[in-house]
Amino acid sequence: MRERAGSCATVWRYHPFFTDNPAPTLQAEPEHRHHAVVEQVIADSKASALTHLPSGHFHANAAWLTLWAIAYNLLRAAGALASAFHAKATTATLRAHLVRVPARIARSARRLTLHLPRQWPWQDPWTQLLATLHTPPEAARRS
Repeated sequence: MRERAGSCATVWRYHPFFTDNPAPTLQAEPEHRHHAVVEQVIADSKASALTHLPSGHFHANAAWLTLWAIAYNLLRAAGALASAFHAKATTATLRAHLVRVPARIARSARRLTLHLPRQWPWQDPWTQLLATLHTPPEAARRS
């Protein structure tokens, strides 16, 4: 893999991998990369919601797995919309930074106001996520 380091030098980085796959390297490498991503998802899942499986009841396991998949995908999408850092963060980090918001809710004149802490380090990504989610679609803005 060739990468640019600054503007004056080309840096070559090599990432070896071992496999018993008989396919040529150019075919085996993308499969290996996909496998590494899947392993990260499994590890992240076992460290969070899937620690409760199996319960011994098939329908409870099916419901828990379905809810986990929905929550996982929504949280990953929220992380991708919030910032580049959060796009690659674990679900535990996403919950700590974007879901458990240390805010105070105030109500006045039938309106809710969310007061975030002054020096909260995740205010910019959280505000970016909120702005992205509440922006009307392009077609609605034109009409």
